[in-house]
Amino acid sequence: MTSKNVTLRLLDKADKEILKLPRPVKGAIYDFQHKFKTNPDSAGLRLKQLQGHDKLFSARVNDEYRALLLRLADDDWLIVSVKHRKDVYAHLDRLAYSVNRVTGGIEYVDLQVVQEEVLTPQPEPAEPVRPAEPTAPAPLFAQWTEQQLTDLGVAPSLVPVIAALTTEDQLLGLVEHAPQLTGEVLLALYDGKAYDDVLDQVTAPVAAPEPVDTEDFQAAVERPATIVTTTDEALREALEGEDFGRWKVFLHPTQAKLVSRDYSGPARVGGGPGTGKTIVALHRVKHLVEHLPTGHNKPVLLTTYNKNLAADLRSRLIALGGEALLARVEISHVDQLALRTVREAEPGNRKRIVDEAQAVREWRSLLDELGEDGWDAEFLHDEWTQVILGQAVTSRTDYFRARRAGRGRTVSRAERAEIWQLAERFTQRLDRLGVQTWDQVAERAAQLEGERARRIQAIDQQRENAGGLDNVHLADGSGGWLRYRYRHIVVDEAQDLRPAHWKMLRAMTSPDRNDLFLVGDTHQRIYKNQVTLGSLGINIRGRASKLSLSYRTTRQILHSALNVLGEEKYDDLDGSTETLAGYRSVLSGAVPDLHELNDWVDEREAMAALIQSWGEVPHEQIAIAVPTNQMASEAAYTLAEHGIRALEIGPDGPRGDSGVHIGTMFRFKGLEYQRMIIAGVSDGLVPRAAVQQRRTTDPARYRTEMQRARSLLFVAATRARDSLDIFWHGEPSPFLKELIKVRPPAAT
Repeated sequence: MTSKNVTLRLLDKADKEILKLPRPVKGAIYDFQHKFKTNPDSAGLRLKQLQGHDKLFSARVNDEYRALLLRLADDDWLIVSVKHRKDVYAHLDRLAYSVNRVTGGIEYVDLQVVQEEVLTPQPEPAEPVRPAEPTAPAPLFAQWTEQQLTDLGVAPSLVPVIAALTTEDQLLGLVEHAPQLTGEVLLALYDGKAYDDVLDQVTAPVAAPEPVDTEDFQAAVERPATIVTTTDEALREALEGEDFGRWKVFLHPTQAKLVSRDYSGPARVGGGPGTGKTIVALHRVKHLVEHLPTGHNKPVLLTTYNKNLAADLRSRLIALGGEALLARVEISHVDQLALRTVREAEPGNRKRIVDEAQAVREWRSLLDELGEDGWDAEFLHDEWTQVILGQAVTSRTDYFRARRAGRGRTVSRAERAEIWQLAERFTQRLDRLGVQTWDQVAERAAQLEGERARRIQAIDQQRENAGGLDNVHLADGSGGWLRYRYRHIVVDEAQDLRPAHWKMLRAMTSPDRNDLFLVGDTHQRIYKNQVTLGSLGINIRGRASKLSLSYRTTRQILHSALNVLGEEKYDDLDGSTETLAGYRSVLSGAVPDLHELNDWVDEREAMAALIQSWGEVPHEQIAIAVPTNQMASEAAYTLAEHGIRALEIGPDGPRGDSGVHIGTMFRFKGLEYQRMIIAGVSDGLVPRAAVQQRRTTDPARYRTEMQRARSLLFVAATRARDSLDIFWHGEPSPFLKELIKVRPPAAT
């Protein structure tokens, strides 16, 4: 063996085992990996091959603990476990390692631990009277053969254990110790998914594209299915125990493939809450930067729909790659990007910007002044933003021809003429007030960038006609220096961008390989911006993928959240339907608690009592989501009366450093908490009473608003990691109907 240039890797799941060890041992492991890389033959490390194993070795971490390592090659080693020395040699025949024939990844299992912690029955308390012998429970997986299970990617060494499982607790215990794919497959089968669906949704995405040599461990460690880390910094991150620190190091094979894939054009990654879409976006940015040519200061744009999430992306990107990575990436929320684009081209445009609520109020004022009572202000605002601005309609004639798909209410030609006249008056009103809306800013930015892109294309055409010469100038005097703003654009929370945003982004980068990379989930759409990307020049057909494994939400919370969505249909951003088929979690926890109270005051008191009962849980890991801003303020006031500090979440995030986070459901997008409370989930609040009133007057708009309300509740519920409590007073929200049927409210 050589004593230099040694590669030392850490296998996924080994880090979780190490995190449970005493702090001094974790420090010793960090020192151990330095020494091992320098000289594995050092006498102090006591490296030796374990009896009966051709590839498994042990090495001294400290007096009490030993590292178990697989020798992949002379200078390539993989840590698969760290154990107390008395546990290393007691059951050598129970240590199993292999190359999975489906995924091609390395898997390690301690069968002794599995036997003791999963199948060994716990002693029952003494009974005064011996009960009757219970009927033997049926095995959970008796209907599938060994061949079927291993074809799905289940570790062969665990098949006998799987055959003996008879309870859900045993299954969840096995998942804790099994290789990741084995756990995912078993839970999917246990949840009742068809064999072919499991094969397609769980196994196929991580299967090796080439035939697997199960004896070639060196090749196996390089495959995405073997989730490892090698660098000193990555090892430190993995052993720190902080959730995102671990995600910076370990990517699921499905995620890793999406991060590094070479796409022929725009690509989209979907998936439910907690599946790591944002993590994939961040790693994608890092991957793109690492493959950039020199020059062009910030050729990669990372954007999302609000400044709070943009700030979070910035801090995470710094954590992932430091200032060197940040130096090549521009991070901006999409409205800020649009505003900067407009002001760069039109420095005199300094109009104040009003939000949607203010704009609707101006519509109402206009209608009042004109004595118009036949039109709804919100309907007119949506028509103006989604049809007139959304399709860049500039004339009455064009508006008569404009598509109105998805708008619900049909309008006649005469009504279109009225709407156009009102829209003109509305824009004139805004001009007089010296204000503009974010929709106007986005549309103007899209126009400006579209014009810029056309000039670039003209320059490129002239250069091509001139034989590639660089001294090409257009008639307007612009020269060959003009280029697209970005080489690559990565978009997080893509489902909440406006059509104008997409037109602007499309024009900001050259249509080329790996130009646009979008992540998002339309089940989590909390705004009205429904788009078809293909109609906006962004073709993702054949380049759309889906993540389905939740790393945040427990199975119990996930099932409840999916119940909220019901049978509602959601689009896929490109004219088809999207589902959460295959969406699953390998995490387990308590079933969400439901609390029925007499009134809103009782709800607030009950929430305060519940938080006090949680004792040592850090308050910043607790959140309360409510339907309205007023309810958020009232909840914060009640908590303060009980000595509980509360922080209201505004547009820029929590207004402070420590305390229970309280805000409307809108504010919790992109966040997560150990314990989540959703309060005020009453009929008339979720959804609002005004939505219910449209059921007969405007059925299409009613369906849209109901879907949006479901999505908001779904988003709030899936912020929870460990526990979810739902409160209401009066009649519960209709979205809770199935939950209440399955699990009645707890006594409060």
